[in-house]
Amino acid sequence: MLDYVLRYEGDRVKRVGSGYRLKEHESLAISNKGFYWHSTGQGGKTALDYLVSVRNYDFVSAVCHLIGEVPFEKGNKISSDTSDKTHHYEPKHPKTQPPEPQHIILPRRNIDNYHVIAYLQNRGIDRDVIMDCINNGILYESTLHHNAVFLGKDKNNKTKFAAMRGTKGDFKCDAEGSNKKYGFIVPPKNLSSDNPDSQSVMLFESPIDCLSHQTLCKRGDISDFDGWRLSLGGTSGVALIGFLERYPNISHCIIATDNDEAGNSFADKIAEKVDISTERVKPGQGKDWNDALLLTLQASRDLLGKEHSNEQKNNYTPHNI
Repeated sequence: MLDYVLRYEGDRVKRVGSGYRLKEHESLAISNKGFYWHSTGQGGKTALDYLVSVRNYDFVSAVCHLIGEVPFEKGNKISSDTSDKTHHYEPKHPKTQPPEPQHIILPRRNIDNYHVIAYLQNRGIDRDVIMDCINNGILYESTLHHNAVFLGKDKNNKTKFAAMRGTKGDFKCDAEGSNKKYGFIVPPKNLSSDNPDSQSVMLFESPIDCLSHQTLCKRGDISDFDGWRLSLGGTSGVALIGFLERYPNISHCIIATDNDEAGNSFADKIAEKVDISTERVKPGQGKDWNDALLLTLQASRDLLGKEHSNEQKNNYTPHNI
């Protein structure tokens, strides 16, 4: 139960002695043995107990929430946004407790970003590109599972969205309370009127694709681009709509989604729906921009190895025996 609260509700608890207290219910004490709600006399040891007793879930909905499934029963309201595999639903039989506050729940920050940096470098992304994101406050490493947490913020620098990606395995999840109108954004380094790209936005399906494209530009493998890079979080146009509402000066949209059926279909549809000029750009090789980056890096290593081998042959001098 403590693992669950620290991972998903870290900003909703405060440290008190050797345990924690819920900020909204200070009589609710939490420790590694479980929780006890002094004002109501309720207690429990597991995350399931916590969701049922404190967070107003019925038993089936709580189980489905913990395992990431949707209970297919009448009465559950499922989001119509099917752009990713994350589903949102409301408890079927809500109790009479106050409703849960509607705000984003971020995982706790780790003391360093070692695992995230190593993971992204292993995906081929340039270290300076990674450090820019960390220093600009749009990327960090979580404490419990060392996930990469990519943040989407509003114009006042307030976090509205967080995409969590596992540094080990295939874990992918948006933080609870995330608003998809605020995707992960890499802004132009030069926002002046002298920069022709500053009024252009390039669309990607994931933050890693954003950073892969930025790395390819930095290496000189593709044409440089110093406009806005926006992660859609899949193939939904919600993040783009929100972005254009906040930045009405954008006049050009470059659709750089994956080179597959979903990415190409999205590109066709979005080009018809936006009121600004659009163009389609596909990865030069592979399905997505991280594939393109990794294949480019491998080709560079192969070429370097071949040149080194030829150099050794040219410098070889036979000796008389």
